[in-house]
Amino acid sequence: MQYLEGRKYVVQGIFLVVALIFLTRLFFMQVLDGTYKLAADRNTLQRLVQIPYRGLIYDRKDQLLVQNTPVYDLMVVPREVKQLDSARFCALLQIPIEDLRAGLLAAKKYSRVKASPLVQNLTTPEMGSILDKLMDFPGFRLQARMARVYRTPNLAHALGYVGAITPAFLEKPKYAKYQPGENVGISGLEAYYEQTLMGRRGVQYKMVNVRGIEKGKFRDGEFDTLSVAGQDLHLSIDTELQAYGEKLLAGRRGSIVALDPKTGEILAFVSVPSYDPKLLTGKGSGNRYMALLRNPDRPLFNRPLMATYPPGSVFKLVNELVALQLGVVRPGTGFECNQTLVKCTHRHEYPANVSLAIKNSCNPYFYQVMRAAVMRGLSRNKFEDARLGLGQWQKMVKSFGLGEKLGVDVAQEKRGLIPSPEYYDKRRGYHHWNFKSVYSLSIGQGEIGITGLQMANLMAIIANRGYYYTPHFVRGIGSGGPLPQFQERHYTAVDTTLFKYVIPGMQLVVDSRGGTGYLASLAEFGITMAGKTGTVQNAHGFDHATFAAFAPVNDPKIAIAVFIENSGFGGTSAAPAAGLLIEKYLRGKVAPYRRRWEDWIMHGNFTMNLH
Repeated sequence: MQYLEGRKYVVQGIFLVVALIFLTRLFFMQVLDGTYKLAADRNTLQRLVQIPYRGLIYDRKDQLLVQNTPVYDLMVVPREVKQLDSARFCALLQIPIEDLRAGLLAAKKYSRVKASPLVQNLTTPEMGSILDKLMDFPGFRLQARMARVYRTPNLAHALGYVGAITPAFLEKPKYAKYQPGENVGISGLEAYYEQTLMGRRGVQYKMVNVRGIEKGKFRDGEFDTLSVAGQDLHLSIDTELQAYGEKLLAGRRGSIVALDPKTGEILAFVSVPSYDPKLLTGKGSGNRYMALLRNPDRPLFNRPLMATYPPGSVFKLVNELVALQLGVVRPGTGFECNQTLVKCTHRHEYPANVSLAIKNSCNPYFYQVMRAAVMRGLSRNKFEDARLGLGQWQKMVKSFGLGEKLGVDVAQEKRGLIPSPEYYDKRRGYHHWNFKSVYSLSIGQGEIGITGLQMANLMAIIANRGYYYTPHFVRGIGSGGPLPQFQERHYTAVDTTLFKYVIPGMQLVVDSRGGTGYLASLAEFGITMAGKTGTVQNAHGFDHATFAAFAPVNDPKIAIAVFIENSGFGGTSAAPAAGLLIEKYLRGKVAPYRRRWEDWIMHGNFTMNLH
């Protein structure tokens, strides 16, 4: 019994010692060391997130396009707001009392203990006018940040814009570190390269008194972290070429995309109607955005990436290359201009070879080319022959980057459509269609749809004789070079030796008498060009006009695609526009006597001058 009684005292002693240790530690934490008290008291310890300096954006000549300017946001912590004099507060901020109530309600819904923005984008003078009086309103403080300034009125659809992060964004894991009131890239390059431009946030812990006056760093900055500025973007865009392209198409609807075939760098990216990027910055940007959104001209619509159209006669080049690869035609193969098959809109000599067929854009010729490629007798059933032949045709066409996203470094890119046998099975029924049902594909009409970017890339492929680099805007980040994914060659399913057979015909289109694209010719300056016109049928109005080309032929420096809606024949409107842009890029200027074409493109009535 004495043994058990002794053990009881030993156990009690152990518990007493442990309790004394805990009590001593607790006394030290709560009384002697103020760290935990301060951390628990939101009135005396503030955690301030340091937003890094957002990276700048330059063009290919290192001209600054996008920079930063300081602005201030009035933040509120709902729990700390005490006996607010609403009338006086609204008079100070010059805001309606309804906005104050709505802002406070939104802040409470987000968090009663965390800061959220009440009034944003205050300028430095506005900040100075309220700073001294703000101490009379506990729970409110000013927070500095950098806002975007767009130095160019052009390139809006590529640059995109920055805006306050929305609740929907905050719910995504990608934006877990963001806080209400912070800016984030919403569209274009600003959104695609958000993590690169944003940099890394820092944090500072400061002690303040109950009136919000700063009393110094907490623990001498022991827990602070420094922010890291975002990296700059160096674009491939030629600002002068971009501005000239937007000038030419002002008042029209359409797109222009120009590439450097040797790199895939985008030189110009025109989408019209457009808007000034400055409209989506500063106070009232939300209202201006809604006005743009409601505008019937759809200025926010990114046509080079999102508008898909039948390519028209430009697509004949792809069909010819596929047929050459399959061996069903040769460069010297000729087909009669048999208009019982399909109407031909051009008067021309007998298309005895591919060059003359391309020059004259002979519809019956290319009808027969595609029929030879698709109806190769792979079975004894014309319906099954069409299915098998079209399936192989589609795979080869898609290798040109058509019907697929190319992977450009902005969002919202559309795939377009290169129809498959399954597509027609679904629409028309299995074995209920054959080549005669889909022959319009042979001349770039029907269900097929491609984007302006894809058409420009097609020209880059032909210029390179069979391969392309993924089109991209950013040629360097910080002091670095191109991203690895933009340095990889993508080859088509057509042998590189076959591309040389379509180029002479494309030269005849531009530089020969009677060529459909002669208004684009720059032969007088010693610049050789290979191109193709297109007139795209439109069931809802006048036909669309397109022209695609590259130059110089033997040392390609630019590939371009021009698409102008409701402008009729491509040789009348799109071709001279492309010629001016290529002249501007290669010569650095447009000859004065050729500027008469500028007025024609901007103001001419194309539909009255159809050939």
